[in-house]
Amino acid sequence: MTYRSVLLAILAVVIAVTIVLALLFPEQSKNLMSKAGDAVGGMLGKANQTADKKGGDQATFTQIDGTVRVKKANSNTWVNADYQTRVEKGDVIQTGSEGLAKVVFPDHTYYTIKQDSLIVIEENSTNTAQQTNVSVELTTGTVDLSTGTYTQGSKSQVVLAGAIAALAPDSTAMVHNDPRTDQHEILAKKGAVDVTRGSEVTKLTEYERASFQQDTPGIQKTKELAPPTLIAPANMLPVFVSPSTNATLDFSWTPVTNAQTYRMRISRNPYFSSTVFDKKVPVPQIKTSALPEGAYYWTVQSVDEKGKESVESEKNRFTMIAKGTENVALQLDLDPFVQHGHTIEVRGKTEPSARVMVNGFEVPSVKPDGTFSWFSPTLPTGENVITITAQNSKGGVKTMQKKVVIQ
Repeated sequence: MTYRSVLLAILAVVIAVTIVLALLFPEQSKNLMSKAGDAVGGMLGKANQTADKKGGDQATFTQIDGTVRVKKANSNTWVNADYQTRVEKGDVIQTGSEGLAKVVFPDHTYYTIKQDSLIVIEENSTNTAQQTNVSVELTTGTVDLSTGTYTQGSKSQVVLAGAIAALAPDSTAMVHNDPRTDQHEILAKKGAVDVTRGSEVTKLTEYERASFQQDTPGIQKTKELAPPTLIAPANMLPVFVSPSTNATLDFSWTPVTNAQTYRMRISRNPYFSSTVFDKKVPVPQIKTSALPEGAYYWTVQSVDEKGKESVESEKNRFTMIAKGTENVALQLDLDPFVQHGHTIEVRGKTEPSARVMVNGFEVPSVKPDGTFSWFSPTLPTGENVITITAQNSKGGVKTMQKKVVIQ
């Protein structure tokens, strides 16, 4: 006789006894089963609440470019960040000289961690009243951050060199900390920011900067020139150019009061270490020669009468795609999008051997029958635009665009 036989015999006896009891005492058995079910449900509910709370105290990456590393609070080892990496209280995020990361917190605060930066997650929690508390220490480097419309009583702040920058809801700021040169700055771009250093509190509104030095008391407050808002080419959209020696690209942005000129730059990467165009113009638009195929980023700065430049505008991405001279038909069929939390799965079919790009990123594998599948990075809450472009060897190009709403 084996252990398995014994276990099966015991299980059979238990089932038989249960059936007999149910027949002889139906009401009592029903109550007992109901209580057992409630107990199991309660345990599962608590387990789910614990899991939800743990997930709610974690931040996720929405963009990773170049070298981005994470060191968990309970580890001394650095690991390369990916889109499955979750960061929480005590974790450290570091970007390299050619690295950039975007992180979203549960309170819908978005951090863009620029190159050569190091941040520590000091606090990331939510209480029973749904009030959130996010605190990040910027040890060195630069971060751009924006807050959402969070619950009254919530906090979102950045700590640097002994000072605290607290952002109001729906606010945007840039924070810079360089201990080597003793430069410590907070620039409010939108909304309101309170900067506290010791007993001094300085209130900032749009494009006001607070700066200080470690051994000098007080905070210096200055008014800064705003950068423009980029118009065209729009972010993440493909730019089609027919093979022609006279092909040009049109760039435009909003005019800025008190700006005498504008500096427009184009780069192969988002940290602008591979600049392919850099020019100042007196008007908020410019034409350039067509660029080779591939992905590019562009940004514009306002320049005042003294030659002082504003901070950079948003860095928009566009993808150059060569288009055939003839109208070549190309198949591109999309299945309904599949949402996995904040990630969207894009599936469809095109011609065999055609290339497919989604939001400017190439789909790594298109099957021999033309079917493809692509998972987006973690998308922010709200409306997002997904642009799918297929291109074949004959120069045929077809683009489809859909909007998705992340709750």
